[in-house]
Amino acid sequence: MRAMNKDGFALFETAIGRCAIAWGARGIVGVNLPDGREAATRARMQQRFPTANETSPPVTVKAAIERIAALLRGEQSDLSAIALDMDAVPPFHRRVYQAARAVPPGTTVSYGEIAAQAGSPGGSRAVGQALGRNPFAIVVPCHRVLAAGGKVGGFSATGGITTKLRMLAIESARAPGGKNTGVAGGAEPSPPFAFDTVAAVTHLRAADPILGRLIDRVGPFAMQRDHTASIFAALAQAIVYQQLSGKAAATIYARVRALFPRVHQGPTPQQILRASDEKLRGAGLSRSKLLSLRDLAQRTKDGALPTLDDVHQMDDEAIIESLTEVRGIGRWTAEMLLMFRLGRPDVLPADDYGVRKGYALAFKKRALPTREQLQKHGARWKPYRSVAAWYLWRALDAAKAETP
Repeated sequence: MRAMNKDGFALFETAIGRCAIAWGARGIVGVNLPDGREAATRARMQQRFPTANETSPPVTVKAAIERIAALLRGEQSDLSAIALDMDAVPPFHRRVYQAARAVPPGTTVSYGEIAAQAGSPGGSRAVGQALGRNPFAIVVPCHRVLAAGGKVGGFSATGGITTKLRMLAIESARAPGGKNTGVAGGAEPSPPFAFDTVAAVTHLRAADPILGRLIDRVGPFAMQRDHTASIFAALAQAIVYQQLSGKAAATIYARVRALFPRVHQGPTPQQILRASDEKLRGAGLSRSKLLSLRDLAQRTKDGALPTLDDVHQMDDEAIIESLTEVRGIGRWTAEMLLMFRLGRPDVLPADDYGVRKGYALAFKKRALPTREQLQKHGARWKPYRSVAAWYLWRALDAAKAETP
């Protein structure tokens, strides 16, 4: 690996949230898993590496970031070639980290096995302590090291064991003997979020017993995040889907994408602006949606619309204010993007019929709550109102399923 710029760090997007990486002249000096909110992750990096400046990473670090992000998407990705600067790492810890790096994705080993490879048979506790201080999360895959008997063991990152299980589930790892380490009972793991979904559900149960009973009926939180490539792509799809059934909207959106067959992530702003009205209307777009798509494309091209990198620096209300300047994009659409694309934990779409109806059903109200009533009651759900909203949607789904 070529020499790097000295003392730098950067945050980057992954399937489990915004991670961070720091580097020096001799290689990577630290990798940090998400700390709940981006500001906390940034503060942690500034604390760990006080002489480092947040800056654009050099080519070699960008390559490392791409490999890490690919691994966390569940893809095959080899991190063994990423150069780590271990000059400040104690000799025993260094041997432990080298042994852990040899454990491939999709497999696990025990603390005892790592201890033996590090030249300290019987030193399981010392291995656990070394891994608890692992400065190179993911690159040194301490999440693949389990306690005796296939038990999960501890994990020092934010989210603790929940984060460890999530990462193992992404890699489809299994404990010795074929026991699935992801979720008890073989259930599908929860989708990746930057916040601890288990802690969110625990908070909601304690804050609101009635909502807690709904949670008991529905089961684990299983909201799926969208992974569209850009804010433009997410909003373009949202515009097409407005005021249509899911099936009809999917058909029209597929026709729009088929107009640009060489682009796998959907049309670009430039393509929308170059396409004729006849071509776009021929895919099934209404006049109003055509105008909205063109306005969205023009604002994106002009740099007036925030990018994915931009929104990570913005709070929820600032994002809503920016996006609702686009023709055809209202508060509800912006809130859906906050929840399902950005994974923000504390969004309450108080104008959404499904949320209001779900609230009336769960709380046995004869009338739908007003926006103000829902916001007032929902204050107790902070900072996890997105999770509460998802459960209220499920209450409506359950009622529909029970109706002949």
